Amino acid sequence: MKKLSKTQLLPLALLVYLAFMAYLGLPLYRAGEFLHYFGVIAGSLVIIVLIYVLLSKRDKIRAERDEKLRKTYEKDEDKEKT
Repeated sequence: MKKLSKTQLLPLALLVYLAFMAYLGLPLYRAGEFLHYFGVIAGSLVIIVLIYVLLSKRDKIRAERDEKLRKTYEKDEDKEKT
């Protein structure tokens, strides 16, 4: 089984938290506060998606940087051998 990365784990945990908070907010929904109830859920979902996108982008940039450093290190090792 593939291990979840921080990029996936944090948004997943936030989604579970949001589901729990939506459950706790059901009395607000039943009281007729539809805009407030769904507005908070929609706003939270937007933030969770932004967190996922930004963490994914950060991981991609980090992987590219690590690959570049690895290639540079390999080139330096090859020069030392000759």
